Amino acid sequence: MKLTQTGSEAIGQRIGETISMEFVYLASASPRRRELLRQIGVPHRVIEAAVDESVLPGEEGVDYVARLARAKAEAGVRRRPAGALEPVLAADTAVVLDGRILGKPQGREDGARMLGALAGRTHRVLTAVVLAQGSECRLRLSESEVTFRPIDTAECRAYWDTGEPCDKAGGYAIQGLAAVFVSRLHGSFSGVVGLPLFETAQLLGEAGIPRWRRP
Repeated sequence: MKLTQTGSEAIGQRIGETISMEFVYLASASPRRRELLRQIGVPHRVIEAAVDESVLPGEEGVDYVARLARAKAEAGVRRRPAGALEPVLAADTAVVLDGRILGKPQGREDGARMLGALAGRTHRVLTAVVLAQGSECRLRLSESEVTFRPIDTAECRAYWDTGEPCDKAGGYAIQGLAAVFVSRLHGSFSGVVGLPLFETAQLLGEAGIPRWRRP
């Protein structure tokens, strides 16, 4: 698929004229992304789109999230029911500290170490969102800065023991218990959660996909 970072109105109009816009496929099993789409009233159906999330040697955070978001969207397109033409929405989020991408913790000590590294510092959260339709993949990027207050080792381990950070990139969930760590946020809260609603609404609007609809 061709990747376009700044989708044009003409493309959106052409797409809107050729397919039904009753819903969008969401290529993600994340309940948080589903909830964010429900928040802005976007009808959607979840479709499986598992991809290898390994970081390539020397890969920058921006390139990483863009590559994975596109791969998820393309996987979702392939897994649509036969004859389906509805667009596929996908996203990927990365926590970046000192240029290093922090993935999901591998266990209690790794989770505590990761949170300790973020403590008292500012890190970046990058989320790429892609809308795939036909031969087009249009992308938007959200970049935020999150500052944590100091966190001691005992609190890092206590947070891990809540079970919340086990499957989270960067080892925390800003929308959950980890909210108490955040002293400053510059950027998009929904982008840090995993689906930046401003950028998502831009893509959906260009494609003529409705929002603010009742379930």
